[in-house]
Amino acid sequence: MKNEPLPKSEYYTYLLLSLGIHFYSFYRVYLSSRDHEEIIEEEVGLEGDTSFWGLKKDISDFEWSFWTEWARLRLFWLMLGHALLSQFAKIFFKKSHPWLLMVYGMVACWLVLGTKGLVTILLNTAIFYATALMKIPMVTWLSCLFMLLLFHNESVEDIQRSWYDSENEFYLLKFTLTVRFLFYTSYCLEYSGLQTSDKTPFSFPSLMSYVFYYPLFHNGPIINYNDFAKQMFVQDTKWTDLAFSGLLSDVCRLVLWWFLAELMIYTMYMHAMYSSPALLEEASYWTLGGLALAQVLFFYVKYLVLYGFPALIVQLDGVNPPALPRCVSTMYSFTGIWRCFDVGLHRFLVRYVYIPMGGSHSGFGGMLLSTASTFIVVSCWHGGHEYLWYWAALNWIGIIVEYGLKRLLTLPSLQDKIDQNLSPKIYRRLHAALASVSTALLILTNLVFLGGEQVGKIYWKRLFVQGWPWVPPVMFFCLYCFSQVGIEWSQFLYSKYKGKFPSCGRTTSVK
Repeated sequence: MKNEPLPKSEYYTYLLLSLGIHFYSFYRVYLSSRDHEEIIEEEVGLEGDTSFWGLKKDISDFEWSFWTEWARLRLFWLMLGHALLSQFAKIFFKKSHPWLLMVYGMVACWLVLGTKGLVTILLNTAIFYATALMKIPMVTWLSCLFMLLLFHNESVEDIQRSWYDSENEFYLLKFTLTVRFLFYTSYCLEYSGLQTSDKTPFSFPSLMSYVFYYPLFHNGPIINYNDFAKQMFVQDTKWTDLAFSGLLSDVCRLVLWWFLAELMIYTMYMHAMYSSPALLEEASYWTLGGLALAQVLFFYVKYLVLYGFPALIVQLDGVNPPALPRCVSTMYSFTGIWRCFDVGLHRFLVRYVYIPMGGSHSGFGGMLLSTASTFIVVSCWHGGHEYLWYWAALNWIGIIVEYGLKRLLTLPSLQDKIDQNLSPKIYRRLHAALASVSTALLILTNLVFLGGEQVGKIYWKRLFVQGWPWVPPVMFFCLYCFSQVGIEWSQFLYSKYKGKFPSCGRTTSVK
């Protein structure tokens, strides 16, 4: 039985309730931030910038502070330089376009990472090219695992730190190498003959072009080599083919996302409050809920910016980037958020880990193994910290439970009983009720990922132990409203694209 659209009056009720819950909980976080501003500034630190109506700025989110600082200093201008060179090369040096971009990427790498950083990446590229020549996937994975372990070794990190005058320069190298490992792995596995086309070019220069493609160089998003090669090496898009109005609207949208992210960290100190267990322990339940929503929504908006700007540059080059993340407030399943948040990483994991391990076609046991292998790779790639294993285990359990329920509901005998006893609208409401439980666990796992296992323990204790029996029902009702909106949105997309789910999220539209 398929989900049936809700009556408009019921849907708009859920929509208004969802918006009201978001805004009221954010308001409570704003009030709590103002009440505890002195404590937060003393314990964690705030930036006294007055660019937003005299408000102080929460700088506790390292990733946002790091990338915005680097963008302001060099990366923004280097990206623009890449875009200008690319359009110039397409007009005057069309056949040399990929190689000119490769040289530009190497020069840009040298400018921001220095000679030692450039040499490190060149050596890694040569090593993985030699690995690719073996055409043995297991050797590729063992090499990648060894390099990751070596990369996270404290002695190696100390040596790399000594190359630079600041921690930010070291971390830029660290982030760049972490992303490069996925690019190396993609190239090697495609070279091994994994579902690849004979027309895909494989040579050391083509690997260099892939590795040093600057819009994706430091932070992604991830584009698999087969997708990159068939577009970069065989394409003829020119600047004159681009719609200026689409480009302008995408730039305006990107600026709006950046402004929204900045506004959130000026008005809601969610990252700083997550760094203080004492504040979480005494926060009201509405504030706790608002902090959770603000944390995951900021993470979403942050990656709209961090992936949106490179995606814009990539499309100007005639390459289709992965779709941008879909709003987490409309996500109601573990499977959905993995498919629709970091689309590039999801494609990488499916193509190179999940399917080769057997996937869902190898039975329930094979699906368990394939999914577990996928989360092991993700956790190792992110650094292998203890909280990541908790996060991975919770996600693995969530996906397995969802998969098991879907298989159960497709059994003919059970499906017949559902069709006979439940109307489509009742079935839809039951779906949303189950999705509210999935959403609660999904938010909890994301809080573990963003704040560590201690934050997850505090939320579990406050909401499900101390808050029992009144808080959980209220929380699940709120999440039920969110789930109804999310299901309705998914159904809208499904009908709009004539029975086929589109790529999750949104890419830029400059073509």
